[in-house]
Amino acid sequence: MNLRSQKRIAADIMGIGISRVVMGPERIEDVAKAITRDDIRNCISTGAISLKPAKGNSRARFKKTIKQKKKGRRRGPGHKTGKIGARIPKKKTWIGKIRAIRDELRKMKDEKSISESTYRKLYRQGKGNLFHNRRHIREYVERTKKGMGE
Repeated sequence: MNLRSQKRIAADIMGIGISRVVMGPERIEDVAKAITRDDIRNCISTGAISLKPAKGNSRARFKKTIKQKKKGRRRGPGHKTGKIGARIPKKKTWIGKIRAIRDELRKMKDEKSISESTYRKLYRQGKGNLFHNRRHIREYVERTKKGMGE
């Protein structure tokens, strides 16, 4: 007995997938006789055709992943997409760099290792992107002092 069309119509009426339609084994004859959509509706209302409960997806694995991400895991090179300039904007990189450089210059001026005029000169050079980092400024100042014989 082929009940494929009845199953399809019932799924359409109930607005579910065909795999969720269940036909009661003791009422199969009634279902086989049901030809029209109205007959199928009648079978559904009497209980000859019923539906399986919907299955949900377990979120356990996803929750575990989220917990790991909160700890800072799963951020290795294999998970990175986009260039470094897309992940950290160039402007933010520059701001971090120039603040460090200017802070270092201020410290050097306060400890009197450089004069006010040298500070001003180095400040402008920092703005012109001459230095890479704090250490580079220190080395530059040491080199220039040796060269000048201070």
